[in-house]
Amino acid sequence: MSASTDAAGESTKKPASKSKYDYSKGPAPLNINLAWCKACNICIALCPQQVFEPDKDGKPEMARVENCTQCTICWIHCPDFAIISNYK
Repeated sequence: MSASTDAAGESTKKPASKSKYDYSKGPAPLNINLAWCKACNICIALCPQQVFEPDKDGKPEMARVENCTQCTICWIHCPDFAIISNYK
């Protein structure tokens, strides 16, 4: 959460961004084709919500599924086209 100051000089907190999708009732937000992935970790580095963590082989796994906002950064920048959305 980030803090800012209002007109009175008091600190106010902004709520963390929430996903507009409810992933609890359907498929995961993204599919990662691990056969195509070369573990470059671009998706891990660029994800603004820190959805990914590297697995034992260095390939991404979705550690925080509920944080995914479908911003498209991971699958647009994936050089191997290994990430696709289940919702877009």
